[in-house]
Amino acid sequence: MKLLLTSAGIKNASIHEALVDLLDKPIAECSALCIPTASYALRNGPLMAWRFISGQEPECPMCELGWKSVGVLELTALPSIDKALWEPMVQETDVLLVNGGDPLYLHYWMRQSGLADLLPSLNTLYVGLSAGSMVMAPNIGQYFVGWTPPTGGDETLGLVDFAIFPHLDHEMLPYNTLAHAEKWAATMQVPGYAMDDETAIKVVNGTAEVISEGHWKLLTP
Repeated sequence: MKLLLTSAGIKNASIHEALVDLLDKPIAECSALCIPTASYALRNGPLMAWRFISGQEPECPMCELGWKSVGVLELTALPSIDKALWEPMVQETDVLLVNGGDPLYLHYWMRQSGLADLLPSLNTLYVGLSAGSMVMAPNIGQYFVGWTPPTGGDETLGLVDFAIFPHLDHEMLPYNTLAHAEKWAATMQVPGYAMDDETAIKVVNGTAEVISEGHWKLLTP
């Protein structure tokens, strides 16, 4: 599948252009499924989820871009229902919009729901926001461990061969500095992109391309 891994959604014209290019047709002709699950492991998670779903997150635009249709795929509900009720919709949708929050919580429910097994075979475009992007890496690093999975560890999906340090130099996240990103990178087994909210990574056939109107740095272990 094709990936657009963002720090803060479709923030600028360059990322928007990359999105449309990956979709191969106008946004207004595309169906979307949004996944709010990662939000719930954070304080005020239900409010964050509602803002994401309802398209009321102007700082992190995703669901409010003018899609033909938007549905909600709540991963925590999927293990309790027959896969025949949701898998066909996932396979047929044009884009998955995956919200931020806690990346390990998101990873856990991607595994529990069966979505993780389905992702590699999809033709669907995957668009991640913060944790929704980080979960694609082999692991996130102890720096970002909040919610702890039953098995422990910081492993995630491993569908890309790099990690992501989002929200670089964000004014509300004083520890998300390049100095802290370099310390994070030193503990990782794969290269990591430290990137601000004006930056995204496009991945097609395993090849990564940085899309940015801001600043970013590729850090090696």
